[in-house]
Amino acid sequence: MTNAMLIALFGGMALLLYGMQLVGEGLQQAAGGRMRHILSNITNSRLKGMLAGAFITAVMQSSSAATVMLVGFAGSGLMNLVQCVSVILGADIGTTFTVQLIAFKIFDYALLLVGTGFLLIFACRRKVLKFVGQAILGFGFIFFAIKLMSDAMAPLHDSEIVRMLLVSLADQPFLGLIIAATFSALVHSSAATIGLAITLSLQDLMPLTAAVPVIFGANIGTCVTALASSFGSHTEAKRVAMAHVFFKVVGVALFFPFIAPFARLAEMTSADVPRQIANAHTLFNVGITVLFLPFASTLAKVICALVPERKEGEGLFRSKYLEERMLDTPALALGQAHREALRMADIVSDMLAKTIDTFTRDDQELIDHIEEQDNQVDTLDREIKHYLTKLAQQSLTAEQSKREIGILSFVNNLENIGDIVDKNLMELAKKKASKGARFSDAGAQEILLLHKKVAQNLELAISAFAANDQALAQQVLERKLELSQTERRFRQAHIERLHAGYRESIDTSEIHLDVLTNLKRINSHVTAVAYPILEST
Repeated sequence: MTNAMLIALFGGMALLLYGMQLVGEGLQQAAGGRMRHILSNITNSRLKGMLAGAFITAVMQSSSAATVMLVGFAGSGLMNLVQCVSVILGADIGTTFTVQLIAFKIFDYALLLVGTGFLLIFACRRKVLKFVGQAILGFGFIFFAIKLMSDAMAPLHDSEIVRMLLVSLADQPFLGLIIAATFSALVHSSAATIGLAITLSLQDLMPLTAAVPVIFGANIGTCVTALASSFGSHTEAKRVAMAHVFFKVVGVALFFPFIAPFARLAEMTSADVPRQIANAHTLFNVGITVLFLPFASTLAKVICALVPERKEGEGLFRSKYLEERMLDTPALALGQAHREALRMADIVSDMLAKTIDTFTRDDQELIDHIEEQDNQVDTLDREIKHYLTKLAQQSLTAEQSKREIGILSFVNNLENIGDIVDKNLMELAKKKASKGARFSDAGAQEILLLHKKVAQNLELAISAFAANDQALAQQVLERKLELSQTERRFRQAHIERLHAGYRESIDTSEIHLDVLTNLKRINSHVTAVAYPILEST
């Protein structure tokens, strides 16, 4: 090979991979939150799961990327293994979309696609059209790369050594499989590997019988990305990655002994070798889907047996839903941050609910538990903010940016509520217990009532955030004045008891008034949760 040929092949492969990345990113951004909506609406319907997997992979231009997404969903509890199985099988079909496009000989129009994509990106104001333009530009790069590599290989057509070397792969299918699997693992794309095989076939350098093992190897090599993404994840996430590997490896093992009959079947689909290669890829993935889909539940049990449940180490509290691998898909990452924020809200709500008990009985163990919960809240606050800061570095739409700010505001207010409970109310509870003092019956009832109203308002605010419900958020705001008036009334009632000389009121006056003040402060942060929701339109 000459230096010019090597440069053309190197540059062409880089352009092919970059084009696939542009297509995937453009279509993902154009789809917006639809992919998350599609996945969240998957039930146990195998057909729906398969179709969703095929669609998402066609959009993302990578079955590995789709499987990595599923690993994240499984790890965060959004989907179970049975649901993921059908999506994985559908993803295997979706990955054939790009290969089929590559097999179309529309190379002469590659630069037209590049120009059209460029025009849409720079001339259109609507972001959706810009993202569509990015996808078209990516397709243009893919076809131009194929043209570039095909032209570079033209001199090899007359080389008997190269021809014999490539044809010999048909006699050594296992070698072809290993080479293709290794290359696919390195470039993280089965489509790129098969695209290269199609490029060789355009110059009559690779017969179908040699290309079939390459197809099998490419399908195995693409599993590496998903497998690597599951390292350090929960058991369910590891099972999803293992399912992807299982289907590909078992599928290849079943097809491998029948390479010749399989090649003859692919030859019947077209007289054109590049098209035969693309069709063989599609036939293989459709074949394993038809073979495995009816047994999705049984196969899920097999995967569970291969990857048994492992007890998570105790003592280390961490986020549950914040998957780094989802940061490349902002709509999905925001959904996970939203779930983690609600998890944080549950802890804060529980802290506040238990707070009243620390004033009615001397329970140091309960106080310690609430203080530990505040440490958990601080951990989630830190991790959610760090996650959203990373997400902000991505290209977010105006709607996504507003949602990110809303989550940050919600989390910040929750952290403040947790701090008030921990650093103020718990200290007051300890102080009351150390003095052996007790509230007057009337005073205790007033604190109990105000606490109940604040706790109810917090639950209402959490519901408003969870559903982005402006009507509920408005109710939270309307309760602000009522709670302020109630706090002032109870404060005045306590002062009147002091003037009347009630012994309990005198002994607990400082603690009593501070409790009322801190409950009012908590409600101020509860109210602050409502504003971003009301401004979300």
